[in-house]
Amino acid sequence: MSEVRFPAARVHFGVFFQGVNHHTIWSHPSSGSQIDFETFRRVATTAERGLFDAFFLGEGLRLREQDGQLLDTDIAGRPDAITQLAALAGITDRIGLVATQNTTYNEPADLARRLSGLDVISGGRAGWNVVTTDNAWTGENFRRGGFLDHAHRYDRAAEFLSTAREIWDSWSDNAIASSRRDSSWLTPGSVRTVERETEHFRVSITPTLPRSAQGHPVIFQAGVSPQGRDFAAAHAEVIFSPFGTNFDPALDFADDIRARLVAAGRPADDIRILPGTQIVLAERESEVEEKKRWVLEQQITGATALSLAGQVWGRDLSHLDPDGPLPAEDAEQSVISGTRGAQRDGQDRGALVAQWRALAESRNLTLRQVAIETTARFGFSGTPGQVADELTRWVRHGASDGFNITPYLVPTGLDDIVNLLVPELQERGSYPAAYEGTTLREHLGLRPPLTRR
Repeated sequence: MSEVRFPAARVHFGVFFQGVNHHTIWSHPSSGSQIDFETFRRVATTAERGLFDAFFLGEGLRLREQDGQLLDTDIAGRPDAITQLAALAGITDRIGLVATQNTTYNEPADLARRLSGLDVISGGRAGWNVVTTDNAWTGENFRRGGFLDHAHRYDRAAEFLSTAREIWDSWSDNAIASSRRDSSWLTPGSVRTVERETEHFRVSITPTLPRSAQGHPVIFQAGVSPQGRDFAAAHAEVIFSPFGTNFDPALDFADDIRARLVAAGRPADDIRILPGTQIVLAERESEVEEKKRWVLEQQITGATALSLAGQVWGRDLSHLDPDGPLPAEDAEQSVISGTRGAQRDGQDRGALVAQWRALAESRNLTLRQVAIETTARFGFSGTPGQVADELTRWVRHGASDGFNITPYLVPTGLDDIVNLLVPELQERGSYPAAYEGTTLREHLGLRPPLTRR
């Protein structure tokens, strides 16, 4: 595109602390524990120093597995999100604190109260990444198996979110006495009991907390399917996406979300679009490709490459040389389980093996090289100035409102971004020089909650 669509737009940044994954380089000497609080503290405070809008904590209810065994090539570190964010609320002042929480294996009265607690004690900095789950593997934790038909996962989520919002709205704006001279601490009639019965829930609760400074926790969502996009257009205030690599798909996605917002009766700019991405910086242009290659090879080690190939083939391939050719044998005749994550969930093994072999043959690649080519998540690489130009182009041409950054190292992975990239963005007028509000809703430039307009 040649015409700038949003010339004054600013880049928004969030940081995604993943938890279980192989994209974070756990073997590097500067890598910290994924469990010790110090790692979380360092990432969150560095992000706040860099004026990031939000610290986003990924959460899973079960460790990943392959062939019935724990996936020991991945980092494992997933404390309860709300517990960890509540601790971070006490040592930070401005950065938003976003918890991934599941609508399938929670109940609205309990989760709404816990999220409200985080929002109140943080001074209005809480966010909720609304996720749905329907796989029996996770459900086994709860003796429910699959529990929810795939087609109904967003129906339950919509009922859940609507119930949570009703709970958050149950205290009136003037519920708490404004003066010690008032006759009572609570204004009579200012708190109402929520009675709600839906297909999935029956709730009777007198909520225990007032609204926070931002009204409600900010609602995040990450659906990419048509049903997920419609859910976002109806309910979300921020949407994550996997389109943090290529401009054109990102712009198509953003335009689609804006069109769905208008169709849902909302303003076209009522959602902030933050694709997930990874950023690799080098101070000299001549060093960029070498550093990018180093990151990829550290993320996908020989053991990880064999494990990824084993997932595709459905066989134990740990005896092979990762720097040798692909396996000669055929794949098991079954679809890939979701126990390792969503990237290849449900895909046909035979079709994937054919793709891997075609790629290896056309470019003369080893097993590990094919694993890197088919699995690596990448976004932006270059000098700080080059990356600043590209991020600014994305935002001012409407492909995104910013980016949710996944560091390839924790806790040090944000250092270069904060120290080198942020000043370049500020020089271009595309990044703030200071926080301009105190709540997450203010950082993101969002309107009041949907039920409070």
